[in-house]
Amino acid sequence: MRLSFGIRAVMAALTLAFASAGLSSAARADSGTINFQVLKGGWIIGASGGSGTLFFHGRAYPISIGGLSAGFVFGASATNFRGTVTNISSPYDVAGVYGAAGAGAALGIGGQAIVLTNEKGAVLRLLGRQLGLQVNLDLSGLAISMR
Repeated sequence: MRLSFGIRAVMAALTLAFASAGLSSAARADSGTINFQVLKGGWIIGASGGSGTLFFHGRAYPISIGGLSAGFVFGASATNFRGTVTNISSPYDVAGVYGAAGAGAALGIGGQAIVLTNEKGAVLRLLGRQLGLQVNLDLSGLAISMR
C-alpha cells in the first residue's frame, strides 16, 4: 500500500514535533549543586533567612533565602543544607518560591531531608544538619533569590 505525499508529509511533521518535544524536555534536564544556611525562629509564626551558593556549569552563584511559616512553631535553629537542584536550564530557574508542610524537632543537633519544587519546575533535594531547640508542625514557604 502506497501512502500519498500529503500523508507522508503529515507523518514526517508529527515525528519531528515529537522529537523536538523530547529534546526540549532533555534540555531542561540539567542540574547543579546547592548549599546554604538558614536561621529559623518563631513562636506560632516563624521567620527564616539565610544565604548560600548554587554551583552550575562550573560557576558559583550567590543566593539569598527568606521564608515564613505558620502553625505550631517554637524555638530557634540554624540548618546547613547541601544537595542537588535538577530540572533547570539556567541558574535563574532556581529562584522562586518553594512550599512545604513539615513536622520536626531539634534538641541540640538533628538532621533533615527534604524535597521541594518551585513554580518553574526546579527540584531541590536537600540534606541538612540542624543545631538548636525547635519544635514545629507547620506550613512553610521558602523563597530563593539570586544575589
